[in-house]
Amino acid sequence: MERGEGFKIFVPSYRRPKTCITHRYLKKIYYVVAEEEKERYGEIHNRVIAVPNEIQGRLVRVYNWILRNAKMDRFVIMDDDIKKIQRWENKKAIFLNEDRVMEFIEKAFLLVQEWGAHYWGINVNIDKQVYREYSPFSTVSYIGGPFMGFYKNDLLFDERMLLKEDYDMTLSQLNKHRLVLRFNAYNYDCFQSEKEGGCSTYRNLKKEAEQLLLLQKKWGDQIVKVDKNLRSHNIKKIKNSVDYNPVIRVPIRGI
Repeated sequence: MERGEGFKIFVPSYRRPKTCITHRYLKKIYYVVAEEEKERYGEIHNRVIAVPNEIQGRLVRVYNWILRNAKMDRFVIMDDDIKKIQRWENKKAIFLNEDRVMEFIEKAFLLVQEWGAHYWGINVNIDKQVYREYSPFSTVSYIGGPFMGFYKNDLLFDERMLLKEDYDMTLSQLNKHRLVLRFNAYNYDCFQSEKEGGCSTYRNLKKEAEQLLLLQKKWGDQIVKVDKNLRSHNIKKIKNSVDYNPVIRVPIRGI
């Protein structure tokens, strides 16, 4: 079997066929776009899946469309601006080419199946200081939206969560299945909110605040916390703004 034949990689994209880059790195992905944009995306990549136009415009709706229509047990959803995936090895960052990415995903699904997880991912930070060699796996840590793996998934995204949907999915999975699986040695590098289109069409500070409050109301402020100890921010700024990335603390044994 050729690498990647046992799963698919879906990449939602919206209003940025000229700036999305994941296909330049991974050729075997499938862009998931609005029907009205299918032709434009077809000019840059030969694997394009169209969703009804009314589905697009909210990423969480596209996620759920994929979950309902994937028709397979194993698949990955990635962002459309993935620059690279790498792993830390002997204190060095090792770049993974497409063949190695596919090999990693294949093996990851085997471990996910053995552990009984349904939702998995990789480290959300490319900084070496975040990777702890003594903790190659995490079972209660946040899985970021730029790289989400699903195995026999039975949950949908909460469509009220326009910006914090990956935090909410992590908590939903932990609430029902009691674990997720994150491979800490691996990480992704992407532009996140730097490009036009996609989530940037409705992302702003007010919306971030509303979404964080909604997440806290749903799960409680003892589980969804605002991190006020970020070294990259000063105290005055923290007190007068909403943290872009909340911290989740779940009362479940794990790492």
